[in-house]
Amino acid sequence: MASEYIRGTSVRKPNRAPSGRPVHVQEPSRKRRHHMSLGYLLFLSLAMALMVGTLAWYISLQSQITSSVKNIATLESQLNNLKQDNDEAYNRASGNVDLDEIKRIAIQEYGMTYATEGQIITYSDGGGNDYVRQLAPIPEVAKN
Repeated sequence: MASEYIRGTSVRKPNRAPSGRPVHVQEPSRKRRHHMSLGYLLFLSLAMALMVGTLAWYISLQSQITSSVKNIATLESQLNNLKQDNDEAYNRASGNVDLDEIKRIAIQEYGMTYATEGQIITYSDGGGNDYVRQLAPIPEVAKN
C-alpha cells in the first residue's frame, strides 16, 4: 500500500477496518437543530420576566433614593437659611434693646421697685427639674 497522505491534496482516504471493509465515520452536522421543550421555554420566559421585573424594581428604588437625597439636601439648605435669618433677626432685636432705658421707664413711669428681702420666696420642687407646673397657688411662707 502506498503512503496514506499525499501532499497538496485535502482528500482523505476512507478509514478501513482490519478486515478491509470501510468504516463509516459520522461527520458532525453543521445544521444541527436544537429542539427545546415547551416546559424549558416557559421556564426561560418566566426567568427572563422575573429578571426584568427585578431590574425595574431596583431602578425605581434607586430613583426614589436619589430623589430623597435631593429632597433632604434642599430641606437642609432651607433649614440653614432659616437659622441664619433667625440669628440675624435675634441680633438685630437684641441690639436695639437698651436695658437701662427699660429700667428707667419701669421705675419712673410705672412705679416699680426692687423686691425687698421679705418678698422673695424660694422653694424646691424636690425633683430637680427645670420645668414646674403650678397646679395650686404657692403657699405663703411664715416670716421668722
